[in-house]
Amino acid sequence: MGLKNSRPKLYPGDIIEFPRCKYFSHFGVYYGERDGVPYVAHLTCRDSETKILLFGRALNSSVKLEPLDVVGKKYKVNNYLDEKHPPRDFYSHIKSEIEEAMTKPITFDILFHNSEHQATLLRYGVKKSEQIEKVYSKIVPTWRQAFEKKMF
Repeated sequence: MGLKNSRPKLYPGDIIEFPRCKYFSHFGVYYGERDGVPYVAHLTCRDSETKILLFGRALNSSVKLEPLDVVGKKYKVNNYLDEKHPPRDFYSHIKSEIEEAMTKPITFDILFHNSEHQATLLRYGVKKSEQIEKVYSKIVPTWRQAFEKKMF
């Protein structure tokens, strides 16, 4: 899914995808450089008081600003909604929203507010997670078949 050792040209506000396994990736928004080090803003429950996800939720997560290489060595730019939703301006919208989000706790929820939801919300003002939609598209027919078999 990811590009091995990919180092594309990054622009502030780009969505960056960090492949984690066959089915899921972690997402963040490129923030820019500080002292020559590229930074990414991302939703994480790492180092929070909640160490274990409970039913796919971590109540004490937050948006963090970290060096790109700390979040992941392999990544790709994935601005996949650019044709459907115009990206918002980084300096007038996204940057201030990132800085505000870093000051408050956010509930991480794998289905309804994960890192991909957070990244698309920042870039486009729309919450979307294609990876969760793909999982649903495979699970729902299986559940439907199981329910239909029990009904007859």
